Amino acid sequence: MRIIAGEYKGRQLKPVPGMKTRPTSDKIKEAVFHRMGPFFEKGQCLDLFAGSGALGLEALSRGMEKTIFVDSSIQAVKTIRHHVEMLKIAEKCEVYRNDAFKAVDVLSKREARFSLILLDPPYDETLYQSLIDRLLEAELLQQDGLLYIEHRPNAAFTVAGNKMEVIFKREYTKTTSVTILKKK
Repeated sequence: MRIIAGEYKGRQLKPVPGMKTRPTSDKIKEAVFHRMGPFFEKGQCLDLFAGSGALGLEALSRGMEKTIFVDSSIQAVKTIRHHVEMLKIAEKCEVYRNDAFKAVDVLSKREARFSLILLDPPYDETLYQSLIDRLLEAELLQQDGLLYIEHRPNAAFTVAGNKMEVIFKREYTKTTSVTILKKK
């Protein structure tokens, strides 16, 4: 696992110890970031279900000014903090151990706005729809912001109304698909 492009290109990342997290492959990460960017001109990123932090760190490497990492696992939080320290980017990062829904509530109260939100929850949890709805309700995604969702190919979720449009959807493996939505 490594950072694919940008300022920290080639830096090796370690996975979260144990079998509870599933890192996004470098191949998928490279393809979707090329589709989203491939580079950003500033902006704030929210990495929910951050795991090792690889997606949020890739966003920072490609030009995001700041990333907030959220994961409920203490092992994941320790791994993210290790990566932040290794890359010497503490001023660009906030790392929290929290439930995703509680984190959305806290960030909403802070009136935080993001140009990129990364969702890569455990595949067997069926929370996509409720989390997407909550993110839209909290207005965390700024105008023209991107919402990245990694999921099983058969995961069901919709975007009500005309708030979001699908700009990319692809099945990469029998177990991994990616959908990218853009806020209108």
